[in-house]
Amino acid sequence: MQGVALMLKRALGEKRGTGNRDTCGVSLLIQSDVPMGVGLSSSASIEVAVAKALLDLAGAAMDSTDVARVCQRAENEFVGARCGIMDQFIACHAKPGHALLLDCRSLESRPVSLPSHVRLVACNTMVRHSIASGEYNRRRAECEEGVKALALQLPGLRSLRDIDLTALEREGRELPDTIRRRCRHVVSENARVARAARALEQSDLEIVGALMADSHRSLRDDYEVSCPELDLMVGLARESSGVYGTRMTGGGFGGCTVNLVDKDAVSEFRRHVVSGYQAQTGRSPDIYVTEAGGGAERVG
Repeated sequence: MQGVALMLKRALGEKRGTGNRDTCGVSLLIQSDVPMGVGLSSSASIEVAVAKALLDLAGAAMDSTDVARVCQRAENEFVGARCGIMDQFIACHAKPGHALLLDCRSLESRPVSLPSHVRLVACNTMVRHSIASGEYNRRRAECEEGVKALALQLPGLRSLRDIDLTALEREGRELPDTIRRRCRHVVSENARVARAARALEQSDLEIVGALMADSHRSLRDDYEVSCPELDLMVGLARESSGVYGTRMTGGGFGGCTVNLVDKDAVSEFRRHVVSGYQAQTGRSPDIYVTEAGGGAERVG
């Protein structure tokens, strides 16, 4: 909250050309049912909610995309987590019943409809992780190292979204194995996201599920951010009927899987996953069943 208030103050001052704007103090009561530290964007949720509340109390207006930028800066500059803007952006721009296809460079986005008979089910491994830990920042640094090396062969390359898998395989043969695999994950994931959006628009959940499976394998093998508990949870989900797709979500090293489950199969899915996970780990997982909702807004 402190980081958001600081960055918001700076942004309002820059907007008015007055430097850091004087703001009054506030007392905030926060109530949330978003679990913390499990990869479900709890930090972005509270950042955006606090930013919008502070703006409302100050009688100030700010474009939702600028709110997302402010909250990302709080993570990057105040907390020290080198996260992107995806979580903050969806917390600002989410549309009920839709996923959101986001270009994180231009910040252009468009909603993608989700089938009404599908529920989003998150399964908590009960293994905690911290996105501010060194592993997240290390992955960013490894990808940046790959970009620098590839740019020597491909002038004008600014990020991994500027290269496809064919070019990466051709130009990245001399990269250290770890760096090459990190880059391969990001490049292949970009392609999967675009394909998944097209498949959702065509209501082809079979393709979406296959892409989610590929994504988890890539996160596990190339990006190396999974863990045995996440892999077990994904395996249990695949065994359950009515599941269209499953993969880990969030920063990894624990946290949750996200699953696309037919609404009529949710009860059996919950029973199968809970009993199987508890039998193999001794932990009883939390299961969150939800639908895609809207972004942060004033209520009451």
